[in-house]
Amino acid sequence: MAITLREVKGLFVSNPNAHETKQLPSFDLELRVDVSLPQDRFIPIVRSGLYYKKVRPNMANVTIPETTLNTSGKPIPLLGFGTAEFPFGSSDNVKEHLLQAIQLGYRHFDSASIYLSEQPLGEAMADALEVGLLNSRDELFITTKLWCSDAHGDRVVPALQRSLKNLRLEYVDLYLVHFPLSSKPGECEIPVKEDLLQFDYEGVWKAMEECQKQGLAKNIGVSNFSSKKLEKLLSIAEIAPAVNQVEMNPLWQQQKLREFCKEKGIHITAYSPLGAKGTLWGTNRVMEAEVLQEIGKAKGRTLAQVCLRWAYEQGVSVLVKSFNKERMKENLDIFDWSLSLEELNKISQISQKKGYAGLQFVSPNGPYRSPEEFWDEEI
Repeated sequence: MAITLREVKGLFVSNPNAHETKQLPSFDLELRVDVSLPQDRFIPIVRSGLYYKKVRPNMANVTIPETTLNTSGKPIPLLGFGTAEFPFGSSDNVKEHLLQAIQLGYRHFDSASIYLSEQPLGEAMADALEVGLLNSRDELFITTKLWCSDAHGDRVVPALQRSLKNLRLEYVDLYLVHFPLSSKPGECEIPVKEDLLQFDYEGVWKAMEECQKQGLAKNIGVSNFSSKKLEKLLSIAEIAPAVNQVEMNPLWQQQKLREFCKEKGIHITAYSPLGAKGTLWGTNRVMEAEVLQEIGKAKGRTLAQVCLRWAYEQGVSVLVKSFNKERMKENLDIFDWSLSLEELNKISQISQKKGYAGLQFVSPNGPYRSPEEFWDEEI
């Protein structure tokens, strides 16, 4: 296998076929190294300093079920890998973690301009294609999102074009409006409350439709939209939203919203399926729920697996996020077992409380003066 190194300075390279380590001198020229490895050995990715087992074609032999999006007829994997963390962009070696996720079998990746994860995701995809972890870009389902400061009719297409440049892609599989509000045009950052603006449904959605018509996005959708806001959007849409990505877990089951979306043919993707402890929007109540702990113990499963299996059985796609390799593996192990009717009934009776209130988007002088207004009482 040929590996191309460019602008490598003082890099230590280990040969997996020999007990030796060599330091490459600083140079600006291209160096090609031919390495012949048995199929069960490792492919060296020298740029990241990691080794990955060769995938034939999916190392983990994981088959993630898919469902078809109504607006385009295209499939979406029902388990995805989230890239949001808080503070945004705070983890080191994100690209390496994403490569590991691809190696393990994840094919659906969720990003956003505000997460600062588009660039490392783009680099990870490029490396995965180079070394054979992927045969083609079409094996992946990539989502990214429009941030509030770009939620203006004339800024939507340029914002997606910037995201595509970061991702090194010609198109995304799904482009979402991140929140149903806008902010003063400017940097991609959490807006101060004085900069919050009313959301221009018609102008923004027309531009989102243009993204799909131009082939920059295979599907378009929204995130954090209530039933009422979806109803308003549907009344002016030429292309209906394919997806509504919302908080959903056993302690916030979104029954009303799920019924509405099912009726309208809108697929739901669940974020924070485990509560997202440690984030701006998270809570630890899910991981402390006694009912879920008891079910997990009885089935020999982790509480996280119970939550993910429950979401999967509701017919939604679910996003998980962990950079811990063992947890990444565990989160994939939810498809060859099921919850009993009794267990599902116990989960359905859990007291409900929304985790993410969206307080940073609430202001006495802004478009939403309370969390109840922001979520249209669906809270």
